Amino acid sequence: MEELGSVAWPPEPIRTERLVLRASETRDRAAFIELLASPQVHTYLGGPRPRDELERELPEAPERWPGSFVVELDGSMIGQVLLRRATGHRRPAATGKADLGYLFLPRAWGSGYAAEACAAALDWLAGALPGEPVVLTTQSANVASMRLAAKLGFTEVERFEAWGAEQWLGMRASS
Repeated sequence: MEELGSVAWPPEPIRTERLVLRASETRDRAAFIELLASPQVHTYLGGPRPRDELERELPEAPERWPGSFVVELDGSMIGQVLLRRATGHRRPAATGKADLGYLFLPRAWGSGYAAEACAAALDWLAGALPGEPVVLTTQSANVASMRLAAKLGFTEVERFEAWGAEQWLGMRASS
């Protein structure tokens, strides 16, 4: 995966009804460690990373690169939305397109925050790179992620086997 290209970064914080999407800051490090070490968050992502490894390796302001948004609720990080260029994607239909990813802490699940944050990030992308199609890949067993993909307007391109499970690739036409 690569950065999106010539987008101004970081953008001004994006405010939704309940959330703020912004660049990573040093105050987010503990939440990133919690997010990346969570077995629940990584059920469909190959498993969590060891906490001690994260403590040693994560920089002071983790994930600070174009397309990586911290999702903040009431002043605290609850998740991350990622937009990257899918240059090395396993599926030809996705190669070179913008790729949407997201991770949310379990305490933030079930309240619509992921849909709200992803929609805001996709709106930002549409303004920053007009006409850019976006892809999303998730395990088909991840029912919540499949629902979110549909809610965000992604339609199935194909299903394929990878990492020992059926994967779903969806695409959202440029707006």
